[in-house]
Formats: sequence, structure tokens, C-alpha cells
Amino acid sequence: MARRIPKNRFINDIEKDDIWSVFKVMSDFVKGFEELKEIGPSITVFGSARFKEDHSAYQKAQTLCKQLCHNGYNIITGGGSGIMEAANRGAYACGECESIGLNIQLPHEQKPNGYTTTEIGFDYFFARKVMLVKYSFTYIIFPGGFGTMDELFEALTLMQTKKISQVKIILVGTKYWKPLIEFIQNSMIEEAVISKEDLDLIFVSDDLEEICKEVDNLLITHTNNLKECGQDRGEYYENLVKFISNRTK
Repeated sequence: MARRIPKNRFINDIEKDDIWSVFKVMSDFVKGFEELKEIGPSITVFGSARFKEDHSAYQKAQTLCKQLCHNGYNIITGGGSGIMEAANRGAYACGECESIGLNIQLPHEQKPNGYTTTEIGFDYFFARKVMLVKYSFTYIIFPGGFGTMDELFEALTLMQTKKISQVKIILVGTKYWKPLIEFIQNSMIEEAVISKEDLDLIFVSDDLEEICKEVDNLLITHTNNLKECGQDRGEYYENLVKFISNRTK
């Protein structure tokens, strides 16, 4: 017997018959560009929306992002619960930089977490994902489910194909990520579907101090990448150079 599909199962992302959705898509992009175009060095944090505040990953994300914010970095998340809440909460508690939440309406799990200094709402997943990637120089990824894996591999693909700056993606949780790293090494590299060098795009650690140092190194790499690509004449690049100079004084 065929399973009945609820009428409200499908959301805006696949309303292919609604021509007016084109304008809603444009609105999502314009809104994101306008709100985020002038922010300084920023890091996007991904991870499960299901972790509660007593989970070790939640606590680690909160502590890490508080320190990163203290070091001068804005924190960007999807604006929801779990790791997103923890990251925004840490940045918000620091109060020295922006705690940004890019939210989206979902049938479950996704409510604004209340720890943001800037909150932007999106109708479409793909527009939101562009903003989560575009305005950060690196990405910190905690354990998570399908959505987290999607975000991880999309960021890796963009780096691999040089669509965004080739830095490193930071994975927090060595035990959780170990099977995935082994799969990449023993299956993907072994079968030559990716290059051995592609694994260099991933940095795995549980040491928060080590991660903070790596973030500083990645910002320098990112800035150098911009210069090599001829993108060293804009305000964004100048702000990065000034930020790095002030950090090293």
C-alpha cells in the first residue's frame, strides 16, 4: 500500500510552480548581502541542533566561541538550538564582537536561540547556506547529523574547486570524526575519487587553545590567498590586514 504524503510536507525550497518565489529568493540574497557586507573577520560554526546545554559538545562550543569572540572574531551560526545556540551564547557572553544568527523556518528544531546581536531570517535553505559560507574565512564544525554533513562537504567542495579561499575546515570531536576521516583515507583516496592532498583541507582537534591558534593561522592564509588572487584592493582585504597587524603588535 502506497504511503500517503502529507500536504504540508514540502517547503518553499521546492515550490517549483510558484513563479513569485523568484522574488522571494532575490529578497533573501539582498537581505543577507546588505546585513553582512561590512562585518569583519568572521567564523561560521556548524553542528547538531539537538544537543542540550549539558552535552560536552555544547559546552565546548560555548567556551570556544567566547574565546574566539574575545580574540576579535565574529561568530556566525544558523541561529537555532544546540551547537548553534552554544556558539552564539559564547559570543554573546563575551560581548566584544558580533554574534550572528541566520535563521530559517522549519517544521521542527529551528527557533531563534536568543543569543544573537544580529538575526536574519531566510525563506530558502540555499540562500542561507550561501551567507553562512560567503562571509566567513573558515568553518568550525562540531558533531551533527545530515545537515551538518551537508554543510561540511559543501564547504570542502567549494575549497577543493577553488570557489572559495583554500584554508582548512576545523572539525571538533576527534572520536566522532575518526570514522569519517578513515573512510576518506581508506575509501575515497584509495579509490582515487579525491586527491590525497584534499585531506589537508581538514584540521581535527579537541584542544581549544590549539584551535584558536589555528584560526589565527588560517586568517593569515586567507588574506594571502586574497592577495594572490588579485582581491587585495577592497575594503574587506584592508580590514583583514589591519586586524592581523593589530593582533601581532
